[in-house]
Amino acid sequence: MSPTVPFAHLPIAQQDVSYAYGPDSEVRVDVPAGTIEELRFDASDRFPGTVRTVWVHRPAGHSAAVESAVMVFNDGWWYLDPDGAVRGGTVLDNLAAAGDVQQMIGVFVDPGVIDVDGVQTKHRNAEYDAFDDRYAGFLLDEVLPAVASRWRIASDPMLRGICGGSSGGNAALTAAWTRPDGFGRVIAFNPSFAQMPGGNPYPTLLASVPHRPTRVFLHAANRDLHWDQPEENWFAESLDTASALARAGWDFRLVVGDGGHSPNHGGVLLPDALRWLWSSGATRG
Repeated sequence: MSPTVPFAHLPIAQQDVSYAYGPDSEVRVDVPAGTIEELRFDASDRFPGTVRTVWVHRPAGHSAAVESAVMVFNDGWWYLDPDGAVRGGTVLDNLAAAGDVQQMIGVFVDPGVIDVDGVQTKHRNAEYDAFDDRYAGFLLDEVLPAVASRWRIASDPMLRGICGGSSGGNAALTAAWTRPDGFGRVIAFNPSFAQMPGGNPYPTLLASVPHRPTRVFLHAANRDLHWDQPEENWFAESLDTASALARAGWDFRLVVGDGGHSPNHGGVLLPDALRWLWSSGATRG
Protein backbone atom coordinates (compact mmCIF):
# COMPACT_ATOMS: atom_id res chain seq x y z
CA MET A 1 0.00 0.00 0.00
CA SER A 2 1.36 3.41 -0.94
CA PRO A 3 2.07 5.79 1.95
CA THR A 4 -0.08 8.88 2.39
CA VAL A 5 1.80 12.12 3.03
CA PRO A 6 0.03 14.46 5.50
CA PHE A 7 -1.10 17.79 4.08
CA ALA A 8 1.18 20.75 4.73
CA HIS A 9 0.81 24.28 3.38
CA LEU A 10 3.43 25.37 0.87
CA PRO A 11 5.32 28.41 2.19
CA ILE A 12 4.58 31.47 0.08
CA ALA A 13 7.72 33.38 1.10
CA GLN A 14 10.88 31.68 -0.05
CA GLN A 15 13.41 33.62 1.99
CA ASP A 16 14.10 32.94 5.68
CA VAL A 17 11.93 29.85 5.85
CA SER A 18 12.43 27.79 9.00
CA TYR A 19 11.25 24.18 9.27
CA ALA A 20 9.94 22.72 12.53
CA TYR A 21 11.77 19.70 13.94
CA GLY A 22 10.01 16.38 14.32
CA PRO A 23 10.03 14.12 17.40
CA ASP A 24 13.09 12.19 16.22
CA SER A 25 15.20 15.33 16.58
CA GLU A 26 14.18 15.93 20.19
CA VAL A 27 15.55 14.31 23.36
CA ARG A 28 12.85 11.91 24.58
CA VAL A 29 12.41 10.74 28.16
CA ASP A 30 11.56 7.21 27.00
CA VAL A 31 14.78 6.85 24.97
CA PRO A 32 18.06 6.23 26.81
CA ALA A 33 20.94 8.38 25.67
CA GLY A 34 23.87 6.74 23.95
CA THR A 35 27.50 7.19 24.97
CA ILE A 36 29.84 9.72 23.42
CA GLU A 37 33.61 9.40 23.59
CA GLU A 38 36.15 11.94 22.43
CA LEU A 39 39.26 11.15 20.39
CA ARG A 40 41.98 13.69 19.79
CA PHE A 41 44.07 13.74 16.60
CA ASP A 42 47.14 15.90 17.12
CA ALA A 43 48.85 14.81 13.90
CA SER A 44 47.88 13.63 10.44
CA ASP A 45 49.71 12.03 7.55
CA ARG A 46 47.17 13.24 5.00
CA PHE A 47 46.89 16.77 6.39
CA PRO A 48 50.24 17.55 8.06
CA GLY A 49 50.13 20.23 10.73
CA THR A 50 46.42 19.87 11.45
CA VAL A 51 44.82 18.96 14.76
CA ARG A 52 41.19 18.04 15.40
CA THR A 53 38.69 16.30 17.66
CA VAL A 54 36.50 13.33 16.77
CA TRP A 55 33.48 12.21 18.78
CA VAL A 56 32.26 8.61 18.63
CA HIS A 57 28.59 7.98 19.41
CA ARG A 58 27.24 4.53 20.32
CA PRO A 59 23.54 4.02 21.03
CA ALA A 60 22.28 2.61 24.32
CA GLY A 61 22.40 -1.16 24.24
CA HIS A 62 25.31 -1.24 21.80
CA SER A 63 26.68 -4.78 21.65
CA ALA A 64 30.43 -5.09 21.48
CA ALA A 65 30.01 -8.58 20.02
CA VAL A 66 28.18 -7.29 16.94
CA GLU A 67 29.94 -5.63 14.03
CA SER A 68 28.51 -2.12 13.65
CA ALA A 69 27.65 -0.10 10.61
CA VAL A 70 29.36 3.30 10.53
CA MET A 71 28.02 6.75 9.74
CA VAL A 72 30.60 9.52 9.49
CA PHE A 73 29.44 13.11 9.99
CA ASN A 74 31.55 16.00 8.75
CA ASP A 75 31.70 19.19 10.84
CA GLY A 76 31.88 17.01 13.96
CA TRP A 77 30.56 18.78 17.01
CA TRP A 78 28.38 21.09 14.94
CA TYR A 79 26.47 18.02 13.72
CA LEU A 80 26.51 16.31 17.13
CA ASP A 81 25.49 19.25 19.34
CA PRO A 82 22.08 18.35 20.89
CA ASP A 83 21.14 22.05 20.90
CA GLY A 84 22.34 22.68 17.36
CA ALA A 85 20.71 22.63 13.95
CA VAL A 86 21.34 18.95 13.14
CA ARG A 87 21.37 17.06 16.48
CA GLY A 88 22.97 13.93 15.06
CA GLY A 89 23.47 12.05 18.33
CA THR A 90 19.88 12.62 19.43
CA VAL A 91 18.62 11.41 16.06
CA LEU A 92 20.78 8.27 16.19
CA ASP A 93 19.52 7.50 19.71
CA ASN A 94 15.88 7.80 18.64
CA LEU A 95 16.31 5.76 15.45
CA ALA A 96 18.18 3.03 17.33
CA ALA A 97 15.50 2.85 20.02
CA ALA A 98 12.80 2.50 17.34
CA GLY A 99 14.76 -0.19 15.50
CA ASP A 100 14.76 1.96 12.36
CA VAL A 101 18.47 1.47 11.69
CA GLN A 102 20.83 -1.40 12.32
CA GLN A 103 23.43 -1.14 15.08
CA MET A 104 25.43 1.88 14.07
CA ILE A 105 28.36 3.89 15.35
CA GLY A 106 28.33 7.61 14.58
CA VAL A 107 31.74 9.18 13.98
CA PHE A 108 31.61 12.99 14.17
CA VAL A 109 34.79 14.45 12.68
CA ASP A 110 35.74 18.09 13.15
CA PRO A 111 37.60 19.84 10.32
CA GLY A 112 41.29 20.31 10.95
CA VAL A 113 42.82 23.41 12.48
CA ILE A 114 46.28 24.51 11.39
CA ASP A 115 48.73 27.08 12.74
CA VAL A 116 49.36 29.87 10.22
CA ASP A 117 51.94 32.32 11.53
CA GLY A 118 50.77 31.78 15.08
CA VAL A 119 47.07 32.00 14.24
CA GLN A 120 44.87 28.90 14.59
CA THR A 121 43.12 28.70 11.22
CA LYS A 122 40.34 26.42 10.05
CA HIS A 123 41.41 23.94 7.38
CA ARG A 124 37.80 23.15 6.48
CA ASN A 125 37.56 24.36 2.90
CA ALA A 126 40.95 22.94 1.96
CA GLU A 127 39.77 19.53 3.15
CA TYR A 128 36.12 19.60 2.10
CA ASP A 129 36.06 21.37 -1.28
CA ALA A 130 39.03 19.65 -2.89
CA PHE A 131 38.26 17.07 -5.56
CA ASP A 132 40.78 14.41 -4.54
CA ASP A 133 41.02 11.43 -2.19
CA ARG A 134 42.93 13.05 0.67
CA TYR A 135 39.95 13.53 2.96
CA ALA A 136 38.56 10.08 2.19
CA GLY A 137 42.00 8.63 2.84
CA PHE A 138 42.28 10.51 6.11
CA LEU A 139 38.98 9.02 7.27
CA LEU A 140 39.73 5.50 6.06
CA ASP A 141 43.40 5.30 7.00
CA GLU A 142 43.56 7.42 10.15
CA VAL A 143 40.17 8.01 11.78
CA LEU A 144 38.31 4.73 11.25
CA PRO A 145 41.29 2.55 12.27
CA ALA A 146 41.35 4.46 15.58
CA VAL A 147 37.64 3.73 15.99
CA ALA A 148 38.11 0.09 14.96
CA SER A 149 40.81 -0.36 17.60
CA ARG A 150 38.10 0.18 20.23
CA TRP A 151 34.91 -1.19 18.67
CA ARG A 152 34.02 -3.65 15.93
CA ILE A 153 33.03 -1.83 12.76
CA ALA A 154 32.12 -3.07 9.30
CA SER A 155 34.59 -2.99 6.41
CA ASP A 156 31.93 -3.42 3.70
CA PRO A 157 31.53 0.00 2.00
CA MET A 158 27.76 -0.48 1.87
CA LEU A 159 27.85 -0.57 5.67
CA ARG A 160 29.72 2.73 5.80
CA GLY A 161 28.04 6.07 5.14
CA ILE A 162 29.07 9.71 5.25
CA CYS A 163 27.02 12.89 5.79
CA GLY A 164 27.75 16.58 5.47
CA GLY A 165 26.32 19.95 4.58
CA SER A 166 27.54 22.82 2.42
CA SER A 167 31.25 22.14 1.83
CA GLY A 168 30.81 19.10 4.06
CA GLY A 169 28.31 17.85 1.48
CA ASN A 170 30.99 18.18 -1.19
CA ALA A 171 33.35 16.20 1.03
CA ALA A 172 30.76 13.47 1.60
CA LEU A 173 30.12 12.84 -2.09
CA THR A 174 33.80 13.18 -2.99
CA ALA A 175 34.79 10.66 -0.31
CA ALA A 176 32.39 8.09 -1.76
CA TRP A 177 33.36 8.97 -5.33
CA THR A 178 37.12 8.70 -4.85
CA ARG A 179 36.99 5.76 -2.44
CA PRO A 180 34.01 3.57 -3.35
CA ASP A 181 35.83 0.79 -1.50
CA GLY A 182 35.34 2.81 1.70
CA PHE A 183 31.93 4.52 1.55
CA GLY A 184 28.75 3.35 -0.15
CA ARG A 185 26.11 5.72 1.29
CA VAL A 186 26.03 9.53 1.16
CA ILE A 187 23.94 12.38 2.57
CA ALA A 188 24.69 15.82 1.14
CA PHE A 189 22.68 18.76 2.52
CA ASN A 190 22.91 22.05 0.58
CA PRO A 191 26.24 21.06 -1.02
CA SER A 192 28.41 23.88 -2.30
CA PHE A 193 29.48 22.19 -5.54
CA ALA A 194 29.74 25.61 -7.18
CA GLN A 195 32.75 26.58 -5.08
CA MET A 196 34.83 23.47 -5.71
CA PRO A 197 38.17 24.46 -7.29
CA GLY A 198 37.73 24.04 -11.02
CA GLY A 199 33.96 23.89 -10.70
CA ASN A 200 31.45 21.10 -10.09
CA PRO A 201 32.89 17.92 -11.66
CA TYR A 202 29.94 15.60 -11.05
CA PRO A 203 27.55 16.23 -13.96
CA THR A 204 30.31 15.42 -16.45
CA LEU A 205 31.77 12.53 -14.49
CA LEU A 206 28.42 10.85 -13.83
CA ALA A 207 27.73 10.80 -17.55
CA SER A 208 31.04 9.15 -18.35
CA VAL A 209 31.62 6.37 -15.80
CA PRO A 210 29.91 3.01 -15.22
CA HIS A 211 27.02 2.81 -12.79
CA ARG A 212 27.94 2.33 -9.14
CA PRO A 213 25.91 0.90 -6.23
CA THR A 214 26.48 4.04 -4.14
CA ARG A 215 23.28 5.42 -2.58
CA VAL A 216 22.91 9.21 -2.37
CA PHE A 217 20.48 11.45 -0.47
CA LEU A 218 20.79 14.96 -1.93
CA HIS A 219 19.14 18.09 -0.53
CA ALA A 220 18.92 21.52 -2.12
CA ALA A 221 17.34 24.86 -1.20
CA ASN A 222 15.70 26.90 -3.95
CA ARG A 223 17.08 30.15 -2.58
CA ASP A 224 20.61 28.91 -2.04
CA LEU A 225 23.46 31.27 -2.85
CA HIS A 226 23.29 32.94 -6.28
CA TRP A 227 20.10 31.01 -7.04
CA ASP A 228 19.18 33.32 -9.93
CA GLN A 229 22.66 33.85 -11.40
CA PRO A 230 24.23 32.20 -14.46
CA GLU A 231 27.49 31.51 -12.64
CA GLU A 232 28.33 30.01 -9.22
CA ASN A 233 24.67 29.11 -8.74
CA TRP A 234 24.62 26.77 -5.75
CA PHE A 235 21.02 25.69 -6.28
CA ALA A 236 21.48 24.98 -9.98
CA GLU A 237 24.65 22.96 -9.39
CA SER A 238 22.78 20.69 -7.00
CA LEU A 239 20.00 20.25 -9.56
CA ASP A 240 22.54 19.54 -12.30
CA THR A 241 24.12 16.88 -10.09
CA ALA A 242 20.72 15.34 -9.31
CA SER A 243 19.87 15.28 -13.01
CA ALA A 244 23.16 13.54 -13.77
CA LEU A 245 22.52 10.98 -11.02
CA ALA A 246 19.10 10.28 -12.50
CA ARG A 247 20.38 9.93 -16.07
CA ALA A 248 23.15 7.62 -14.86
CA GLY A 249 20.65 5.41 -13.04
CA TRP A 250 22.08 5.87 -9.55
CA ASP A 251 20.05 5.02 -6.46
CA PHE A 252 19.43 8.54 -5.16
CA ARG A 253 16.79 10.77 -3.64
CA LEU A 254 16.48 14.53 -4.12
CA VAL A 255 14.62 16.75 -1.64
CA VAL A 256 14.22 20.44 -2.47
CA GLY A 257 13.22 22.88 0.26
CA ASP A 258 12.40 26.56 0.56
CA GLY A 259 14.71 29.11 2.08
CA GLY A 260 18.36 29.89 1.69
CA HIS A 261 21.71 28.42 2.65
CA SER A 262 20.82 27.17 6.12
CA PRO A 263 21.44 23.93 8.05
CA ASN A 264 17.88 23.97 9.43
CA HIS A 265 16.09 21.96 6.74
CA GLY A 266 18.87 19.38 6.52
CA GLY A 267 18.71 18.93 10.27
CA VAL A 268 14.95 18.43 10.12
CA LEU A 269 15.39 15.90 7.28
CA LEU A 270 18.18 13.93 8.96
CA PRO A 271 16.01 11.24 10.65
CA ASP A 272 14.18 10.34 7.45
CA ALA A 273 17.31 10.77 5.36
CA LEU A 274 18.99 8.13 7.53
CA ARG A 275 15.95 5.85 7.38
CA TRP A 276 15.93 6.02 3.60
CA LEU A 277 19.71 5.76 3.24
CA TRP A 278 19.89 2.61 5.37
CA SER A 279 16.63 1.01 4.33
CA SER A 280 16.80 -2.56 3.05
CA GLY A 281 15.05 -4.16 0.12
CA ALA A 282 15.03 -3.00 -3.46
CA THR A 283 17.48 -0.17 -4.04
CA ARG A 284 14.86 1.89 -5.85
CA GLY A 285 12.03 1.05 -3.47
